[in-house]
Amino acid sequence: MTTKQIPLIIPSLEPDDRLTQLLAELRQEGIENIVLVDDGSGPAYRPYFDDAEAKGCVVLRHAVNLGKGRALKNAFNYCLLRWPEAPGCVTADSDGQHTPACILACMEALAAHPDHLILGCRDFDAEGVPSKSRMGNKLTCLMFRYLVGLKIGDTQTGLRGISREYMKKLLSTQGERFEFESNMLIDTKEAGVPITEVPILTVYDSKENHSTHFHPVRDSLRICSIFGKFLFSSLSSSVVDLLLFSLFCRAFPAGLWGIGYISTATVLARILSATYNYLLNHRVVFKSKEGYIYSALKYAALAAVQMFCSAWLVTHLHGLIGGPEELTKILVDTFLFFISFQIQREFVYKRR
Repeated sequence: MTTKQIPLIIPSLEPDDRLTQLLAELRQEGIENIVLVDDGSGPAYRPYFDDAEAKGCVVLRHAVNLGKGRALKNAFNYCLLRWPEAPGCVTADSDGQHTPACILACMEALAAHPDHLILGCRDFDAEGVPSKSRMGNKLTCLMFRYLVGLKIGDTQTGLRGISREYMKKLLSTQGERFEFESNMLIDTKEAGVPITEVPILTVYDSKENHSTHFHPVRDSLRICSIFGKFLFSSLSSSVVDLLLFSLFCRAFPAGLWGIGYISTATVLARILSATYNYLLNHRVVFKSKEGYIYSALKYAALAAVQMFCSAWLVTHLHGLIGGPEELTKILVDTFLFFISFQIQREFVYKRR
């Protein structure tokens, strides 16, 4: 299969003349296998898809709007069955943001790196980029960098080259709408899929009728929900730890084992909350494939270091500033949380 024969998937909801123009330019470039998904656009938009089908495109139709994630999954399944010799596929948007030259660049990158995820990355600092697109991308880039450990220049890009094997995995990835594309990026870590970024033109239409189906507030909140499990595990563990710490401070005012009551309460509370946190992180948060024994040993080492750091810092900071012990502990453990999360993600639960 030649580079220009790599399947090109274009999901579309309520298209306009930009889709017709894009398809004409793609045909002029010699791109052959185009799969267009009508994601429930309705009868008023049927002529766009009928015209595309008459000119050689494959058109997959949804009776109602099912979301971009479902449109991509259905197209992945079709391409896997229709072109078994293809190294993968390339996805692009229908609103004119992706030029044929940029699409071809991603096809060439996929052909050169058939086991990679190819991302066509725009420059969001370029002149003319809508503020909501710039804001949404910067927000999600920040979240991906810290919460997932992926440094990506364009998390919203719809221009992607996806390997055949990764397409199969993505059929069972969660998400039916825009969050599917974020889940696709997150899953690269677990699946061990390298990411290659290809610089592309930053194209935005200034016409009045230009619109985007990405809404920065609504869809950023939806994307944030992907990370809710990370935050829930840590916050709930902190609540358990704090409640136990407060209980043990009252239960053992004289301390135990020859150490002060703050250190005693910190140790006991951390042992119990760390056990809860470990099990929740392994099974729910990171969905680790690392063995329980090996990851538990790594987690225990981290928890021990974090516990003694917390006890030492709380004891000395409380001695300096006074006040409620609980407030001091909240400040210290919030600081330690950010360090601990990075270590857990990249060391404790990461499969060897």
